[in-house]
Amino acid sequence: MTDFEEFYQSTYTRLVGQLFSVTGSLEQAEDVVQEAFVRALGRWSRIQAYEVPELWVRRVAINLAISDLRRFRRRAAALLRLGTQRPLPQLTPQTVGLAEMLHRVPVNQRPVLLLHDVLDLPIEQVAEQLGLPVSTVRGRLARARAKLARELAAEPEGALSPHE
Repeated sequence: MTDFEEFYQSTYTRLVGQLFSVTGSLEQAEDVVQEAFVRALGRWSRIQAYEVPELWVRRVAINLAISDLRRFRRRAAALLRLGTQRPLPQLTPQTVGLAEMLHRVPVNQRPVLLLHDVLDLPIEQVAEQLGLPVSTVRGRLARARAKLARELAAEPEGALSPHE
């Protein structure tokens, strides 16, 4: 076991318990402590020379927790300014069917299908909006269409939902 692994094993639970007191959430406490350890690992050659390396990790975790709380407050304030009456999205049967269809292909292919095949944008514009080369868009589009064709061919007759 390395020095860092021993350090991690001996201090992790204590730090999570301490940060729980700051965050009020076990999940958030674990997140900030883990992030602090990741940062410590990258600087371990310097931090291990400190008299108490745990102090560095705790300080970083506390700073991360405070940043998270500030971000949460800003988000909550923005939501209050927007008001409670948010417009509801149009979830028609066609929209739900489209989402189900798009979920049959890998996540990186979904935007290409949506923008080109559903919204009828030219491939060049899809590439520009996604920040991808045109060749990548064409490749993803071809793979997505092939995947959908295989999926639909494998379905039993009449298996498509009535809203498709």
